Amino acid sequence: MSYKGYGHIPKALFDAITFLAGALPKRSVPTFLELLFGAMLTQTGFVTDAILAVDTVRHWNSYYKWLHFGKWSRVALGQQTARLALQMFPRRRWFLMIDDTIVFRSSKKAPGSAIHHQHGCKTNRPTYVRGQCWVTLALTLSKGFRSLGIPLISRLARQGGNSGKLVAAKTLLRVVAPLFAAFQTILLMDSWYMRCTLISYALDHGLQVIGQVRRDTALFHLPERTGKRGRPRKYGDRVTAEWIDSLPEVSMECFIYSKTQMVYYRSAIVLARFLNGKAVRIVWSQLVNDNGTRTKPSLILSTDVSLSPARIILNYGRRWSVEDLFNQLKNRWGWKETWQQSRQVLHRWVQILSLSYAIPQLLVLLDDPKVKRLASVAPWREKQPVTAGRVRQGLQRIFGHTNIRGMWHPKSGKFGPRKWSIEDDYHPKRDNAA
Repeated sequence: MSYKGYGHIPKALFDAITFLAGALPKRSVPTFLELLFGAMLTQTGFVTDAILAVDTVRHWNSYYKWLHFGKWSRVALGQQTARLALQMFPRRRWFLMIDDTIVFRSSKKAPGSAIHHQHGCKTNRPTYVRGQCWVTLALTLSKGFRSLGIPLISRLARQGGNSGKLVAAKTLLRVVAPLFAAFQTILLMDSWYMRCTLISYALDHGLQVIGQVRRDTALFHLPERTGKRGRPRKYGDRVTAEWIDSLPEVSMECFIYSKTQMVYYRSAIVLARFLNGKAVRIVWSQLVNDNGTRTKPSLILSTDVSLSPARIILNYGRRWSVEDLFNQLKNRWGWKETWQQSRQVLHRWVQILSLSYAIPQLLVLLDDPKVKRLASVAPWREKQPVTAGRVRQGLQRIFGHTNIRGMWHPKSGKFGPRKWSIEDDYHPKRDNAA
């Protein structure tokens, strides 16, 4: 086997995989690496295609048993992914995202298969669909004006009502939030997840929350001190539309939602009744359409009142990267084709698929010339932004049908190429056949 082309691969790839392997028992690492690279090189999401994408040295039954009965934790793997991002991109402030997506299913026997309301309101789609509802906790990291989503861990919502999504979101926060306790961390959520139980749960774990809420949310002014006897008032007068219109309006041109737009906003510090009278900063914002008209006003809430209104708008705009994350995972990394008969095995395989997407995304964020050279699959695309898909195409040229297991050093616990000659290379399938 020749390892001649590995000099063009950034060292960060080998270091990242070595770091991730530390979350698994050493006996499970070789099998994990083969499935990880197989998922990284294919687009279908099938375990069989992942096995066929690399040069495996075990029978297919070994991979089946490892996914079903292997003694390894997908939660530990998700936590290790978060530690990897903290190590690769040290910074003072981090942004987490929670959102859900539906993977369509026609079978009632699929784990978590149920009837869900389609909030996207897509054309040629029914209002209610059958599928699996996945709640995902992800990181959003910026590169220039772009925000990229890094999936950390996902959980399949239980059947029976929307409360399963809130329980899944709390479970994901419980396992990941302690890793960000030493940093200023902001949790970005859409309007559905802006519930008192989830916001209070995030605040108890040291996270600040920014999210969009309903325009008719009950908001009140700060109470005035009258000096009279008796219990003081908890709320002041209710915020009205006339009072909102009386606030000074500020315009700002910024890059948000994947393009440069003009934003008009008003802001104030008020009390939110659904948060039991907690003081929050509210931003009423409007975007400008292509024809010059304004959109309907959006109401963005921030539990951190020290943030400026402009910063709240820009921070909330980072949440848009979760939509591209779901699009890539479902349509380019095979999430919509995943099929397992049990809930645990499906969780495990989806975690490996998410990790196979997170690694190229982390490489894109690096300003490494080797990453750009690896992603240069065609000369007419050299000036285009480097994406995870282009990084995968570069990895396909080098790691396709490669003995991944032979690149793992069990004694040192490191992953990387060995400078072996063809005669010294040991390949069980080839040597046993001979």
